[in-house]
Amino acid sequence: MQTAKHGDTVLIDYVVSKTDGTVVGNTEEAGPQEISIGQGQTFPQIEETLTGMEVGKQETVEIDSDKAFGPRRDELVIDIPRQSLPPEPEPQPGMALQAQQQDGTPVTLHVVSVGEESVKADGNHPLAGEDLTFGVTLREIKQAA
Repeated sequence: MQTAKHGDTVLIDYVVSKTDGTVVGNTEEAGPQEISIGQGQTFPQIEETLTGMEVGKQETVEIDSDKAFGPRRDELVIDIPRQSLPPEPEPQPGMALQAQQQDGTPVTLHVVSVGEESVKADGNHPLAGEDLTFGVTLREIKQAA
């Protein structure tokens, strides 16, 4: 039976969940994801698991938060004066804002709460501080060139 190896492009289905079982992502709607093993397109632990897998096999990969999206950092939760925001659209909790760091690097902030004078926004990745479990199923192997 053919197995996936470094350099192969593979199609996978996956379900990602937090330790409490809450599903936070999957390929159900978009269809299988294409990954080239060894190209850093996904977490190294998933690439390692895919290497040697056969089509149709399913594996579970657990990734600690520090190796996934890192720990939550309180200093990335900031208050933004309302006058610093554009007038439209009206900020709402959960809304994503685009900003620039001091070095010009773009960053996405998520609105946590909206006050009369300021908006509290979080620059942490939404899954920062979360241990993740991936259920990965190998659907197809496209041999390396």
